[in-house]
Amino acid sequence: MTARKPVIIIAEAGVNHNGDYDRAVAMIHAAKEAGADYVKFQTAVPELVISAIAPKAEYQKETTGEGESQLDMCRKIHLKLDAYRSLKEICDSVGIGFMSTPFDLVSIDCLAPLGMDYWKIPSGEITNLPYLRKIGALGGEVILSTGMSDLDETEQALRVLEEAGTPRSRVILLHCNTQYPTPFCDVNLRAMNDLRTLRPKAVGYSDHTVGIEVPVAAVAMGAEVIEKHFTLDKSLPGPDHKASLDPAELAAMVRAVRNIEMALGSEGKHVSPSERPNITVARKSIVAARDIRTGEIFSEENITVKRPGNGLSPMLWDSVIGKTAMRDFCADSLIEL
Repeated sequence: MTARKPVIIIAEAGVNHNGDYDRAVAMIHAAKEAGADYVKFQTAVPELVISAIAPKAEYQKETTGEGESQLDMCRKIHLKLDAYRSLKEICDSVGIGFMSTPFDLVSIDCLAPLGMDYWKIPSGEITNLPYLRKIGALGGEVILSTGMSDLDETEQALRVLEEAGTPRSRVILLHCNTQYPTPFCDVNLRAMNDLRTLRPKAVGYSDHTVGIEVPVAAVAMGAEVIEKHFTLDKSLPGPDHKASLDPAELAAMVRAVRNIEMALGSEGKHVSPSERPNITVARKSIVAARDIRTGEIFSEENITVKRPGNGLSPMLWDSVIGKTAMRDFCADSLIEL
């Protein structure tokens, strides 16, 4: 069988730097140390993304209060567009992949020259036709989050990307729930099976639950990409910190995902190298139940089955019964024909 590709682990820094460039740099190093494959930011010109009348989400009100608009909140936590080139250069020097999600057309133009491996489309843009067309026309690899959408809307987004120049064979679909944090009862990991029917390049999972259990379970169910928010400090102000992992938790998630990858194996049922020595110890052989003299007939009275397993297999029991002992056997000795 073809070897399974390693799961791509994206450490979502998002806007958890709170607009602080030095903190963004520190997050790059933390993601690298935790073992993530990519660190991902969010690029936006807030005035091009959010109108003055746009309300905050409920979780944003809970984490940042209701005294400011969504626009004012985002103005404070986004980096300037000219910061992303240097962040990409730092990622290159550290040895971790750089990604950033654009939230508007100008941000796409800002990121295009940086040579990212993937364009990440967030759940909120899955119905943004001009945005999808612009990403699709670039012809690159795409990771599309599908939060707040059903299968039909996801299919429509794929068709827009295809018509613009990016076939679905270059698109990875991420199942996602956009509530921060996501209640476990709303995760619905089996939705990944539905996404596979759309014939994307791969299917993965973008997680907003508390803890690391759900992304690890997603890998066990075949997710090929895992995206998870992290922060340097959960107590920092801002909308996403409380639902994010700290660096130690991110490292624990990476270790768990890699362990599950190894545990998944190659699907073939076979004896593993680690357990092969146990065959002799745990299996049984046909042995003498008592002392047996030459010429005696093997029967259910004078033979039995005991460990170790390096003699005649008990599966040969019927072949041994009725045969003649060609030599003496002491009790518990391995029977030979």
